Amino acid sequence: MTSAVRTPAVAGRFYPGGADELRREIREYTSGSVESGQISGIGCVAPHAGYIYSGAVAGAVYSRLEIPARCVILCPNHTGKGRPLAVMTSTTWQTPLGDVAADAEMGARLLRRFPALEEDGAAHRGEHAIEVQLPFLQARQAELRIVPITVGTSNFDVLCGLGEALAEVIGEVEEDHERKVLIVASSDMNHYESDAVTRVKDRKAIERVLAMDARGLWEVVMNEDITMCGFGPTIVMLTAAKFLGATSATLVKYATSGEVSGDYESVVGYAGIIVQ
Repeated sequence: MTSAVRTPAVAGRFYPGGADELRREIREYTSGSVESGQISGIGCVAPHAGYIYSGAVAGAVYSRLEIPARCVILCPNHTGKGRPLAVMTSTTWQTPLGDVAADAEMGARLLRRFPALEEDGAAHRGEHAIEVQLPFLQARQAELRIVPITVGTSNFDVLCGLGEALAEVIGEVEEDHERKVLIVASSDMNHYESDAVTRVKDRKAIERVLAMDARGLWEVVMNEDITMCGFGPTIVMLTAAKFLGATSATLVKYATSGEVSGDYESVVGYAGIIVQ
């Protein structure tokens, strides 16, 4: 049984714990992009590190997108706890900017459609990769509701199956309510190699995302030893987006942690991508 409220796990560490400071940071990270809110995207990839490192990349994505009231957010399971595919269908998520309710209707439909997905709070309780997306989304959409899903499997057939089920449910919800749904894949790119190596590896993965080639992304990550933590969520997003009619993907911004830390011997890559 999930708890009624999911309290913040990384507020004050990955991002400011106070509402005013958090709003200021989000404004800074989103002010550099042009044509704010002009793209009605189907999906996106956004990073989930501490804002000092990846906030500018995440901000570039969210400032370019129209943010609908319903968002599905997929993330890796960094903690290793809980079920392989875990959703919280009725839990309210707290952030310094206020509460975000889960979309219980959409979550319930998805559970019925794809039995490998399970209701489970343990996978979410200490996981940061959805939480850090929420303030960006809240700043752009006051009526935000989410379907939060952790992905702890690398099985390609399972990932594609979830993507297809998600597309079917989103299609139904959009038809019933005549409102868009955005799919967010929360992912950082290659981890803890040199800046030069990371950029080469990340380019290979990004090229497959831009080609909307889910199978190709899975293969390059596996074969090239690319430590893209959210490749599973990205495969789910790409699969669903293609079923929903997506025809193109755009790299909005790329960076590595070395650009902030000055340490170019061990970096993490961050890519912001919009699928439409």
